[in-house]
Amino acid sequence: MNSKETLQQHIGKTASLTDEQFDYFFSHFKLQSFKKGQTVISAGDKVDCEYFVISGCLKAFFINDEIKMYILQFAMSTWWTSDYDALYNQTTATIDIDCITDVEVLCLSNSDREKLCKEFHQIEHFFRWRTNKGYIASQKRLLSLMNNNTKKRYDELLALYPQLYNLVPKHLIAAYLGVSRETLSRLNS
Repeated sequence: MNSKETLQQHIGKTASLTDEQFDYFFSHFKLQSFKKGQTVISAGDKVDCEYFVISGCLKAFFINDEIKMYILQFAMSTWWTSDYDALYNQTTATIDIDCITDVEVLCLSNSDREKLCKEFHQIEHFFRWRTNKGYIASQKRLLSLMNNNTKKRYDELLALYPQLYNLVPKHLIAAYLGVSRETLSRLNS
């Protein structure tokens, strides 16, 4: 499936657009490719777009003053990612996003998204629905971090996203869970 078909299928689950409307919508996206290890957004960058992942896997992360990495999100095929604080508030990035694998994304600028939302109620509905789903997922993750031990969080992660286990290095899964690689290794023994 090509990038246009992938996005059309993704949008079609929530918004009904004619072929002509979708072609117009799609014309606002820019296809970009990144190599494994390449940076998409660095802390301090101006952020003007969000990324729809066609293939591959990205990680959004923060490194604190003690040089400890905290992974906020893995973004796999049909997921969206950006530094949303920087994007929506027109500030500089506070997180980094880089490629765990080779990645192909569709980039949509903030101004184009706003324009499309004004022009098409269905697109506005789609982005509101997507934002709500993201908020709910973040809330569930935060509650899990507050209430569950490492083993339970690890089991939840693999139950929700079993493909992560083979796609993402274990030290990154450990950083997502907020534990050391050694702690994660003990869970697998």
